Amino acid sequence: QVQLQESGPGLVKPSQTLSLTCTVSGGSITTNYYYWGWIRQPPGKGLEWMGYIGYSGSTYYSPSLKSRTSISRDTSKNQFTLQLSSVTPEDTAVYYCARSLRNIWYIYEYWGQGTQVTVSS
Repeated sequence: QVQLQESGPGLVKPSQTLSLTCTVSGGSITTNYYYWGWIRQPPGKGLEWMGYIGYSGSTYYSPSLKSRTSISRDTSKNQFTLQLSSVTPEDTAVYYCARSLRNIWYIYEYWGQGTQVTVSS
């Protein structure tokens, strides 16, 4: 059973960079044909997919967030990391990391519990 756990600061100041790490257990982030994504949910709104890093290390980002988003990984720790730059209060949300179905990057099967991030001075 794959398990994912988000970690990072719960409070970030405007204009700073938000950085979150997802630690994966029960499966390797390099296993063929799986994609590891970040998804967020602002208060009172729906889920928003942000981007993924694939089994090979390839990345793909939401066009609306591409200029501010970077996803990287540390295979030795079986972790992947989200960085979102120049944050504003509109980036306040619960952030989730997740693993896709095999070969289907846009459907996510396993999710972390989510972590609240608030952008405020």
